[in-house]
Amino acid sequence: MIAKLLGAMCCALLCQAQPIPVKVVVVTMFERGADTGDQPGEFQYWVEREKLDRVIPFPAGWRNLRMNEQGVLGMCTGIGTARAAASVMALGLDPRFDLTKAYWVVAGIAGIDPEDASLGSAAWAEYVVDGDLGHEIDAREIPADWKTGMIPLRKSKPYELPRRTPDEGEIYRLTPALVDWAYRLTRGVKLEDTEAMQKQRARYASRKNAVRPPFVLKGDTMSSSTFWHGRKLSEWANDWMRYHSEGKANYVTTAMEDTGTLQSLDFLQAAGKVDRSRVLVLRTASNFDQQRDGITAPESLAETKIGSYAAYIPALEAAWRVGHVVVRELVANWGRYRNALPQ
Repeated sequence: MIAKLLGAMCCALLCQAQPIPVKVVVVTMFERGADTGDQPGEFQYWVEREKLDRVIPFPAGWRNLRMNEQGVLGMCTGIGTARAAASVMALGLDPRFDLTKAYWVVAGIAGIDPEDASLGSAAWAEYVVDGDLGHEIDAREIPADWKTGMIPLRKSKPYELPRRTPDEGEIYRLTPALVDWAYRLTRGVKLEDTEAMQKQRARYASRKNAVRPPFVLKGDTMSSSTFWHGRKLSEWANDWMRYHSEGKANYVTTAMEDTGTLQSLDFLQAAGKVDRSRVLVLRTASNFDQQRDGITAPESLAETKIGSYAAYIPALEAAWRVGHVVVRELVANWGRYRNALPQ
């Protein structure tokens, strides 16, 4: 009898020691207050609506983790490339979790190029390009025949060819078939539109995509810890992305953290902890990346206050509405997607 009891206790301890299998990791970057019940940041809608009721202490990361009974784990990394990289690496190395089959859905707000889309739109990225790695010359000292003072790392002039390889973290490509699948699955999702958004986009009447109601698209993202703004820098972002992708990528959104997240996931894949082919990046438009018609970039920046964007709440809503469709499909059909990527 005692032997049986001891055996049962040992079995229970071993079971407790088994890592928790995770189906989907939802990665957000900031929260404004509590996880629930107040003015939301990127994390709150996921916590409330996905019922991420289990709080898991996470002292090695920026904020505690949240999980539901369906195997969805939510995290909030903190703002900026450094915090994102550190938090994702800490999660990937945490022995409490089995992340080897997990899908990763990065879902956050961003600035958007009015040439490509409108406020409240949601863009699935295939390419993520780093906007920080490089050299820079002050604008007052740029040679007259240079288009920009931004110079690729280890080059001596803008967009110098041949482009240097291998990369040092300048560009990351997600699995094209997975991105296409996510886009097809969500392209019909109805996104929130408001009177304030309609008024704001009417000021960009010279850009046909800027005046459209919000929509889901495929579009690549620039990751930069500097909050930049204005038509000239938007032009640079387009050129920078084309250069590093050798013409394959199209800049649509500007955000901060995603290259840090992807670098950590690359390292974690090398350690056998995650499957990097299972990563998606969704960015939704809270603001335009440049001035409206008739004003200057500094004037535009002065009226573009973080947290009071015309599409701040609708962009948070879009991140959940679109991302949720993917998370729901993966969880509901886990028997299909556990060992094989969606087609």
